[in-house]
Amino acid sequence: MAISKKTRKTAAAKARKAVPTDATGEPRKAAEYSIEELARVARTTVRNVRAYQDRGLIPAPERRGRVAVYSDEHVSRLRIIGQLLTRGYTLSSIGELLQAWEQGSDLAGLFGLESAVSSPWTDESPKLYSLTELVKMFGGRFDVHWLVKAADLKILVPEGARFRAPSPRMIQAGAELVKGGIPLDEMLEVVGRLRANVELAADQMVQLVEKYLFDPYGDGLPPPEEIPRLGEIIWRLRPLVERAVHAEVARAMEMAATSHLGDRLAAILDQMSPARQVPSDVESDD
Repeated sequence: MAISKKTRKTAAAKARKAVPTDATGEPRKAAEYSIEELARVARTTVRNVRAYQDRGLIPAPERRGRVAVYSDEHVSRLRIIGQLLTRGYTLSSIGELLQAWEQGSDLAGLFGLESAVSSPWTDESPKLYSLTELVKMFGGRFDVHWLVKAADLKILVPEGARFRAPSPRMIQAGAELVKGGIPLDEMLEVVGRLRANVELAADQMVQLVEKYLFDPYGDGLPPPEEIPRLGEIIWRLRPLVERAVHAEVARAMEMAATSHLGDRLAAILDQMSPARQVPSDVESDD
């Protein structure tokens, strides 16, 4: 049965209403990017961003005076363009596809689904640090040899004379732990092992989404009236998965802390127990 243009537009409008939330279920603060930051997050170049914008492949940025401000919508669109290019599409064919998309064809409802799948899963924006800033942040305990391991893990990526941190929070947490006496190189070894496990779990989680939400429709597109529902489900899943990961990490940390530090704390408390202290006015049997 053919889907009317009105149905398509309704599907697209519902898809656009989906709002990303954080792990607490609250609406996630909309990210804002300069053109340089946008290019870094979307893993492309400033030149490509400008070229795509000139060709109408991405929306125009918001203008605040002379400053151009980009959003997660631009990140999502750039990632989709990158995926289409790797599949052999030309910029002209991508332009035709997006034009049909925006004019209410059967692809209209994919706007929300595109955003749910391809927009950033974190509200962090990358940050650039100079070596001097890193040394200061780490309380003077930053060893330049750590940069090799950090670069391998893409935690600190060399960019000219500075280093780009995709997750400034991780850098700040690492700095606080180093100032507390934990060497960063050993910490990075743990992060590397953790990442392998997290990537495996993430891959398996996405496979479940693919199996139960998309496979029932075969290799083709879901019906247009179903696309908004799929987008809304993915938006709901995103914070739920984050909460589940946090809960598992908290459980594992509690078990590890109890296992490794519990005996030490018990021994300290035992030493401090009044029952073990001999009162000053009581003579020893010796």
